[in-house]
Amino acid sequence: MIKRFSIWLLVTGLLTTAAPVNAQQPKLIRIGILVAGPASAVSTRVEAFRRGLRERGYVEGKNIAIEYRYGEGKPERMSELAAELVRLKVNVIVTAGSQATRPAKEATHTIPIVMANDNDPVGSGFIASLAKPGGNVTGLANLTTELSGKQVELLKEIRPNYRSRH
Repeated sequence: MIKRFSIWLLVTGLLTTAAPVNAQQPKLIRIGILVAGPASAVSTRVEAFRRGLRERGYVEGKNIAIEYRYGEGKPERMSELAAELVRLKVNVIVTAGSQATRPAKEATHTIPIVMANDNDPVGSGFIASLAKPGGNVTGLANLTTELSGKQVELLKEIRPNYRSRH
């Protein structure tokens, strides 16, 4: 839940800065969503994202357009799908995982990219550091690698004599 809210907060922050000044001429804001897998793998998250946007007054077809691109598990398609979003001149690209973030980052250095989830964005070369990401990529890192070691350390502290049965 916190991850979804954080992603929504990042994207809506970017959308707010792109909001039109003249209310009589509303600008259609284009959001690109790039996913390496099939639509079914992220349908719940995409619907939560759309619902969050609607709650804040962003309605598809009225003031935003969402361009969905799914790689369907075919990594060779991802670069072309990212390039397609760039050609469509989306205002922001939301990526799901490093298999989508990498081709998006290679396709543009100017369009903001919001990572919905990445294990190690620094190690993957998407950002310079967690404190100062730099560039056009921002988003959420689950820090699985860093947290795993800490979790084992805490487990040993709590149960020093614990032995796995496997």
